[in-house]
Amino acid sequence: MHFSIPDTQEMGSSPTYTAYNLHINGCYHSVLRYKQLHSLNEQLRRHCVGVPLPPFPPKRLLPLTSGQLEARRSALEQYLQAVGQDGRLARSAHLQQFLQRAQLDSALAEGQVASDCEEQQLEVQVYTSPAGERILVSCSVQQNARALLRSVCQDLQLPEELVRFFCLFLVRRQRKSDELHLVRRLMPFESPYITRLHTQPCELLLRTCYWDSNIDTKLTVSKVALNLLYNQTVADVSREWVVICSPNEGHQLSCLQSHGRQREYMDLVRQLPSYGCLQFDEAQVDYPEPNTMALVSIGNKELGLRTVRGAKIYETKFRVTRMRSWRVSVTHNTLESRLQPLHLQLAFEYLIGKQTLRWITINSEQAMLMSVCLQAMVDELLHRGEGGKAYSGSDDEQELTAVTSCSSTPSSTCSTSTWASSSCSTSTAPTTPPVRFLSEDSAPRSKPRMTTSRTFGAVFFRNDVVDNGARVSNEAFEGIGDDDL
Repeated sequence: MHFSIPDTQEMGSSPTYTAYNLHINGCYHSVLRYKQLHSLNEQLRRHCVGVPLPPFPPKRLLPLTSGQLEARRSALEQYLQAVGQDGRLARSAHLQQFLQRAQLDSALAEGQVASDCEEQQLEVQVYTSPAGERILVSCSVQQNARALLRSVCQDLQLPEELVRFFCLFLVRRQRKSDELHLVRRLMPFESPYITRLHTQPCELLLRTCYWDSNIDTKLTVSKVALNLLYNQTVADVSREWVVICSPNEGHQLSCLQSHGRQREYMDLVRQLPSYGCLQFDEAQVDYPEPNTMALVSIGNKELGLRTVRGAKIYETKFRVTRMRSWRVSVTHNTLESRLQPLHLQLAFEYLIGKQTLRWITINSEQAMLMSVCLQAMVDELLHRGEGGKAYSGSDDEQELTAVTSCSSTPSSTCSTSTWASSSCSTSTAPTTPPVRFLSEDSAPRSKPRMTTSRTFGAVFFRNDVVDNGARVSNEAFEGIGDDDL
C-alpha cells in the first residue's frame, strides 16, 4: 500500500484542530487526527510484538507553528509509508480495521452516508459473456471489498476456494471509444460504495488477480470459473490487450470461439506472449528517447513498452527481476488534489547491462496501479521461489469483519501464519479502547491547506535495505548474475 498525506485542514471550532487528509494508492481515503494515528501506533506496538515499527513523531505540549505542523505532516506520511512497505504490518488486522473504520467515519462526518447501517445497491460487471453482464448487488455502506467480492462470487456460484483468485477493480469507460480504463484495484478493507463516491464516474469490475498463468489450471476445473476466465480473455483479445501474432492464430481463435470450445481456446491463447498482461493507457516515457509516447503493459514478469517509430511498432520488455528498485511520485499542484491527484510518475532503476543501471520514468495517471501490479508480481516470484503454493494477492490477507455501529471492539485477531518471524496475540480480541474517529456532528470541511512541499514519493519494494530512506531493494533482483544478462 502507498500512503500519502498531501494536505491538511483546520476543523472544529473553539478550539480548532488540524486534520490530515489520508490518501491510499493515490486516492483520497479519510481524514485523521494526530491522536488517532498515535493510538494506532500504540495498538501495533502492543499487538505486533517482534515487528519493528518506524519512528512515530512525538507529542508536543505547546501549540505547533506552521513549520512544525508541516514537519509533523511529513513525519506522519513517512511513518505510514514505512508501515505500508512492511507486509507484516500492512496485513495486520489492527491496521486494516483502523483504515476501514476511518473511511466509514469520515464519510459519516462529511454527510456522504447517512448511517452505518445504510443499505445501497451496486452494479458489478462480470464476464459471464465477452461483452460482460452487470449484476446488481445489495450491500451495506460499511461492507468491505472482500465481503462484497464473496457476495458476488456466491451469486455466480463460484466455488469458495477459488474466490481468492479474483478481485474487484474500479474501471472507467471512455465515452467515444468505450475503451476500458483501469483506475485501481480495491483494497480488501475499503468500502466499495464510499471509494466509488470519490472516483466517479467509475464501475466495479470482477477480474482475475494473479500473474502466474499456471494458476489457470486451478480455475478450469470449475465450470463457472472457466467461463469467467474464458470470457475475460475473449474481451481482452477483442480490445487488443492480448495481441494476436499472426492471421492464422486469429483465425483459429475465431473458429474455437464460434464453436464455444472454451478449453481449446484457452490452451491456444495461453501460448501468445501478451496473454496474462494488463494493458494501460498511452503514457509519456523517457525510453528510448525523452518525451516518447508508449503503450504500457504489465504481465509475464515484465513491463512492456510499445512505441511507434515511423511505420514500425517496437516493443521493449523490462524484466521485473532486473528492476533494482522503483518509486512513485505524486505531485499535487491544485487545491483540488483530493479529487484529482495530478502528475503521477513511476520511475524504476533497471539493470540495462553488466554493471549498468539506468532510471526509466513513466508519466501516467495509472502509475500507482502499475506499481501495485509490479509489487504483486514480485511477491508471486518470491513466494514460488520459497517453494510455496500458488500465490494469490489475497492468500495471506487476514479476515476482516464488517465494522458495525454496535461493535466497539475489533473482532478479528492477528493470525500466527501471517507473522512468520513474530509473535502476535491470537487468543483474545484486543482489549484496548477503539480509536475514536471524527464524529458525525463535526464541523464542515474547510479548504485543504496545501503544504510547502508538493511532491510525495514512495517505494513499493520490501522494507529490507533502505538507502537514505528513499530506496528499497527488490528481493527478486538479488539472484541476478552476469550470466542472466
